[in-house]
Amino acid sequence: MPHCPLCNIETNRHFASATDVEYFTTTAHFDFYNCPHCDIVFIHPMPVQELAVIYPANYYSFTEKNSSLAFKIKDWLDSRFYRKILQQLPGTELKALDIGGGTGTLLDSLQKADKRLTHTQVVDIDSKAKTVAEAKGHQYYCGTIESFNTDGQYDVVLMLNLIEHVANPKAVLAKAAALLSPRGSIIIKTPNYNSLDARLFRRSYWGGLHCPRHWVLFTKHSFEKMADACGLQVQHFAYTQGAPFWAFSLLHWLHRRKWIKAGKDRPIIYHPLFGFISLIAAAFDFIRKPFAPLSQMFFVLGKKQ
Repeated sequence: MPHCPLCNIETNRHFASATDVEYFTTTAHFDFYNCPHCDIVFIHPMPVQELAVIYPANYYSFTEKNSSLAFKIKDWLDSRFYRKILQQLPGTELKALDIGGGTGTLLDSLQKADKRLTHTQVVDIDSKAKTVAEAKGHQYYCGTIESFNTDGQYDVVLMLNLIEHVANPKAVLAKAAALLSPRGSIIIKTPNYNSLDARLFRRSYWGGLHCPRHWVLFTKHSFEKMADACGLQVQHFAYTQGAPFWAFSLLHWLHRRKWIKAGKDRPIIYHPLFGFISLIAAAFDFIRKPFAPLSQMFFVLGKKQ
């Protein structure tokens, strides 16, 4: 019987079944379960020993940034959000940590937006990103955040689309809290499984499952509950568009009907229609944002006072 990764209670509440229809790294099928006590969805079993398989060399975060109009708009909107958070932090010098930051692309943008960022650190499992990140002036630790040790603290800790990829999200968030300065903020972006697209596509394939790479998914309520248990409080919250999830879901629907081609050598994310569908989906989400929970969430967390 599956056990919840947060409370360890057994649950048989089945949420969805899926396989990798995005990168086609495996034909194995995985089940997702809901823990009613913690209000999370988690994958079972967690493929903790298969990271080298399920994260292929052409995985989107290992490659150059997508140049489509949809992704440019997304990056522009996200950058505005990050700059606004930085402007609220006091001090003449700031230290930033990006967990899962790859080559440090986001840290590059933050340094351009705020000259007070004098020290930047990346923690990531991608050994190929180390040389690039260090060449740009970022310190780099190749490994997991759980094994990262330092005597310092950071004013900005970034965990963007990261917490849903780990087996023990509470331990990861607690480690981030321990690395945070008293005045600092943790910026997190993570999926929301209580959304329209999740309800529409969970029985076929919802892109937010990102199977088998998303291991634990939250709602606003369940994430706030976990943050509180880690000694953190929410400084700011916002739903944001989940255009890639819509695009994955719709393109898989087309692929199942053999109307488009996709496979290991041509993942769905690189299909010519991906950017176009993402653009339409982003517009749809922005229109309904005031009225409905979208499938991505931004949290800005600080230490409890």
